[in-house]
Amino acid sequence: MTSLTQRSSGLVQRRTEASRTSAADKDRGSGDEDFETRRGAEEEEVEDKGDCKETRLTLMEEVLLLGLKDREGYTSFWNDCISSGLRGCMLIELAIRGRLHLEACGMRRKSLLARKVICKSDAPTGDVLLDEALKHVKETQPPETVQSWIELLSGETWNPLKLHYQLRNVRERLAKNLVEKGVLTTEKQNFLLFDMTTHPLTNNNIKQRLIKRVQEAVLEKWVNDPHRMDKRLLALIFLAHSSDVLENAFSPLLDDQYDLAMKRVRQLLDLEPEGESTKTNANELLWAVVAAFTK
Repeated sequence: MTSLTQRSSGLVQRRTEASRTSAADKDRGSGDEDFETRRGAEEEEVEDKGDCKETRLTLMEEVLLLGLKDREGYTSFWNDCISSGLRGCMLIELAIRGRLHLEACGMRRKSLLARKVICKSDAPTGDVLLDEALKHVKETQPPETVQSWIELLSGETWNPLKLHYQLRNVRERLAKNLVEKGVLTTEKQNFLLFDMTTHPLTNNNIKQRLIKRVQEAVLEKWVNDPHRMDKRLLALIFLAHSSDVLENAFSPLLDDQYDLAMKRVRQLLDLEPEGESTKTNANELLWAVVAAFTK
């Protein structure tokens, strides 16, 4: 009887020890899982920060960066498209950030270019140029169309009462933003009759990442469907082309790659904005800007 009691006691003790060991292992496992979770979260946070560094530029800054000559620090004197292209960038940037949208198409289904731009939210964006453009749109009654806003913000109007809508020194202000972000620097260059402030490239990594994103969008990562593409990247391709700077992103490519990239860009340009804007999750204002430049 005593022997049975001792065996039972020993069995209970072993079970107790086993339970403690199991609980300890479980706690360690749980601790390891928590550690892995925390480490994963930290890694994600680091990755997010890295992505933020890559994508912190606005559409306007990206288009300007593609157009700037690296060493000289200015855009081509012959490029007369970039001014209106940058205004189109502002409208799309504000639309992507949820500040602007198009009025409803109505029963008669107005075309994209006939519909007015409406202020959806006047919350500050943190960008002076965007906030200035947003303020103009908000305070203008009756509202204007996308085409009118591109012209008004560019100062291309015959109406002297609307000249105050023009956003002045946009390229210089964007360049200064890029200087503050460590992408460009500021220098003075003498052009015989006058001195000009230039902004040569200092951080080539950011520009090369930008060029690589544009190239990959129409080569390795081509999806053959604009609605499966990132809206910001899609807008960048359209507006870089409208600003006559897209060629700068494709010039380093081999001949075969260049031909394929341009063929796929042409496919995007041949799309019908009216039809594309009616598809699921389409940004109507983005397609309205595309229509304004490709009409």
